[in-house]
Amino acid sequence: MTAVAGEGSRAESEPGDSAVTRLGSGGPWEALYGYSRVVRAGQSAITAGCTSTVDGRVAHVGDAAAQTAQAIRIGLDALAEVGAGPADVVRTRMYVTDRMYADEVGRAHNAVFGAVRPVATMVVVAGLIDPDHLVEVELEAWLGDR
Repeated sequence: MTAVAGEGSRAESEPGDSAVTRLGSGGPWEALYGYSRVVRAGQSAITAGCTSTVDGRVAHVGDAAAQTAQAIRIGLDALAEVGAGPADVVRTRMYVTDRMYADEVGRAHNAVFGAVRPVATMVVVAGLIDPDHLVEVELEAWLGDR
């Protein structure tokens, strides 16, 4: 992860003396579109949408379950950078490009979060930024007093 600076800074002071940490992964769209991979604000940590893009290329083309697993790994790696783990995830959002992928995406989600059981939303969308992306995942974690 890389600090995002303001060109943002790694930690910024906010009203109420809380810190905001913004980290990037160096992915191809973060600098171009101006967003962070993960932001921790106080007790919350939220990822940007994660896909199966690895080293600038879509991994697991045509395999929605594998893309979901890869996207979740990328999101969890980002959350780990700000002190959150899988058990801290309280909300997930999954965007799929076709409802026929819903079951395999849901099962891949369950493989990671079945015991955690965060609230979850799955939405069918017209498409994602790369036509080979079948799914995009967002993760939200609660860190309590850590």
